[in-house]
Amino acid sequence: MNVASQPTQAVVLAGGQGSRLRPYTNDRPKPMVEIPGTGTPIIGHQLNWLAAEGVTDVVVSCGHLAEVLQDWLKETELPVRVSTVVESEPLGRGGGLKYAAAALPRPDEPWYATNGDIWTRFSLRAMADFHTERDATATIALARPRIPWGAVATDEFGNVTDFIESPPLSYQINAGVYVFSPDFAELLPERGDHERTTFPRLARERRLAGFPLPQGSYWRAIDTAKDLTEAARELRGGSAD
Repeated sequence: MNVASQPTQAVVLAGGQGSRLRPYTNDRPKPMVEIPGTGTPIIGHQLNWLAAEGVTDVVVSCGHLAEVLQDWLKETELPVRVSTVVESEPLGRGGGLKYAAAALPRPDEPWYATNGDIWTRFSLRAMADFHTERDATATIALARPRIPWGAVATDEFGNVTDFIESPPLSYQINAGVYVFSPDFAELLPERGDHERTTFPRLARERRLAGFPLPQGSYWRAIDTAKDLTEAARELRGGSAD
């Protein structure tokens, strides 16, 4: 194993307003919303996961109600070294990522990044190895979540043959977790969305890899109150550990 392929630093994007999670986000940023039954905000779970995967330094990009998150970070015993950056004006997802990356302690080494509303558990080390093996500039984690509705299967004559409760999507989606090589930051826009600029460019150049989450890995984006309820239920069932 190439030791240099295992990042020890990460960026957490925690600046979103979380409008779909109101009223929970009326007085706190989205990553500060607690998973019911845990007493820990989403970002607390993320920092514990990153630490368990070998990360020692994290830069948190703050925005909406930044002081609430910063106060929590100061008052909490953390498993990693954490610093924060706050955009003085909105830079977009790509610009915000570039701004946060400039604060990483080791700019000549690879790094992880994750959206601040993702609660997941899988091997980041395995993802980093995947990234290195493919000589990628950037690697995206890919999830295949289940749709929230029941599906209906039919035959070629239009006869209903089966009802399938919450089947997985046929397509994989961007899971909001990344591995980036050191030269990735310079490809990011000063403003705007890297998913519409940098990622398509890398894809055309075959420098963007997609890492499918291993079978059975837990993944959930916390976007709505229903997601909080589902996450709490899954935690009670043991699938969110």
